[in-house]
Amino acid sequence: MKVGVTGGQGFIGSHIRTELLNRGHQVVVFDRHPHTPIAKGEEFFLGDIRDETAVVELAAHVGGIIHLAAVLGTQETIGNPRPSADTNIRGSLNVFEAANQYRLPTVYAGVGNSWMRDHGTGSYTISKTAAEDYARMFNAYRDGQITIVRPVNAYGPGQSVAAPYGTSKVRKILPAFTCRALTGADIEVYGDGTQVSDCVYVGDVARAFVAALEHTAEHGPAEQPVEVGPMTSVTVNDIARLVAGEAARVTGRDPVGVKHLPMRPGEVPNAVVCADTSTLQQIGMTAADFVPLDEGIRRTVDYYATEWLPGYLEAA
Repeated sequence: MKVGVTGGQGFIGSHIRTELLNRGHQVVVFDRHPHTPIAKGEEFFLGDIRDETAVVELAAHVGGIIHLAAVLGTQETIGNPRPSADTNIRGSLNVFEAANQYRLPTVYAGVGNSWMRDHGTGSYTISKTAAEDYARMFNAYRDGQITIVRPVNAYGPGQSVAAPYGTSKVRKILPAFTCRALTGADIEVYGDGTQVSDCVYVGDVARAFVAALEHTAEHGPAEQPVEVGPMTSVTVNDIARLVAGEAARVTGRDPVGVKHLPMRPGEVPNAVVCADTSTLQQIGMTAADFVPLDEGIRRTVDYYATEWLPGYLEAA
């Protein structure tokens, strides 16, 4: 199958492209700015999901779509919610309409922290869950072929790094913790750290998206959102301790400490971000096969220690 991947140059998108190629599919990377190498079996389509003509043109040349493109961020989208509403809602509608026109199997990247929808949240979750509701509408009344996949916090090699250690505008938990620990700084945790924030290795996320697309193409959309995460939940403090221990292994220093900061806008004390992993059965998967958190964090810390840290220290 030739598969269009919107936002295909992002962290998750890059791993999904690799998974698609490994399974014998062809890939059309649909993104606004070409900045990553294109592999054999791939082609690039310069476009923006807010441009309905470009999205229809994409749909006309593929056999399925994995829709990842979005404006990300929790507190980042609270200060200015318009871009996330425009891209995440209207852009997704463009994808759903184009896919419906050509009756394409489609997988939509839903929001893993759906718990936040009912507990106070920002524009990111609002806009992403609104698009989920539209996907359900298409399936119910327009003969849509859309499966919703909700990964919790994806992590692993290649994830972008936010300030002060990198240029990304959005802070992600594993790069933030890892970069601080590798440079000897205490890990900063927002709140008391007892909130549950499950993490799932990006390779497992990629496998779930591709499996969901293949399932949708053969059997139609999954009845429920497919939630991708670990079988056992952990707290943010647990994650911080694992990262500190792995960084100490790599650097030979004592483990760094943990510093607690006030929670930011859009974050809720005692939050529970976890997945109902029984939903994976719909696409023939089980979380029992996923990379364990300790092993995934070991791989991730090793990646940043070899691929990020030398350049950072040289520039410092």
